[in-house]
Order: sequence, then structure tokens, then C-alpha cells
Amino acid sequence: MPSTNSDVAARGETGTIDASEHAAKIRPFDRALPIKMLRAREVMMQRFRPLMHAKSVTDQQWRIMRALADRGSAEILDLAETCVIHPASLSRILPKMEEAGYITRRTNEADKRRIIVTLTDHGSAFVDSFGPQTEAVYASIARDIGPERMQELYDLLDHMIEALKAPGKEEFE
Repeated sequence: MPSTNSDVAARGETGTIDASEHAAKIRPFDRALPIKMLRAREVMMQRFRPLMHAKSVTDQQWRIMRALADRGSAEILDLAETCVIHPASLSRILPKMEEAGYITRRTNEADKRRIIVTLTDHGSAFVDSFGPQTEAVYASIARDIGPERMQELYDLLDHMIEALKAPGKEEFE
């Protein structure tokens, strides 16, 4: 779409819109809650990633093993929702994990279209050996922000998730 004279005037000589024009319309970028949450996640993950890289596992692989250690077996769509991984991404990750011996996949006998994922003994041993290292990171975070604040954060996030979740809507629709 071609620019009009008013578009050019609004952008000024540089061809960019003055930031102050947007300031009155939307909150500052650093106060956008999704950005704040992404930044918080990133600073958290900076503490965990060196441990994961040393063990040659990705964030997603650890989430999958951690979830299966808690739940036992899970169907792919349930696992995707639990781990907050898109099902298409999960379907690319699982074969590598199976090849590494962390998980097995089998067809659901009641519905052959569904696949059940289970943590293997090797995967369980990995969780048992790696888990204490992650707990040490959690302990250091609790020391840095305070255990009360950490609990408040859990409570606030739980409340936010519950309050903002659309009733009856699946996360990956």
C-alpha cells in the first residue's frame, strides 16, 4: 500500500513513527506482562541450562522426562499440554529421546490412533540423578528472592493461570 503525505508526515524525515505517538496508546514495552514473563523465564533458565547442556539434554527433553517421572505414562496430546510443548514439536523430539533410551512409545490398545509415552528405566535413572542438581538450583533461587516470595510467585502464577484460562479451550487449538 503506497504511503500518503500524512503517513510520511507522521513518520517524519527518517521514515519512522515517533515513539511518543504510541506511548499514549499502549503500555511501555517493558511493562508488557508477556515480555516480563519471558524475561523471568529466561533468567530462570540461565541457571538450569548449564546443567542440562552438561548432560546433553534440552529444556524440552528435561520437561518431558520430569513430567513422565511424576505421571508415569501419558498420551502424546496430554504430554504436550503438560509440558507446554506444541504436539508437532513433541512428535519431533520423542524419536530422539526414544533413540537415546529415555522413553518408549507404544500404541494404545483401546485406540490404535493414540500413542502412549513412558519413561524407561534409563530415563528414570536420569531423573533420579539429575533431579537433585535442579533442586540445588531451586534452593539458590529461593535464597536469592526469598522463600516467601517464591511461594507468593507460585501462588500468583497459579491464580493467573486459573483466572485467565478460557473455559473448555485446549491450550494448543
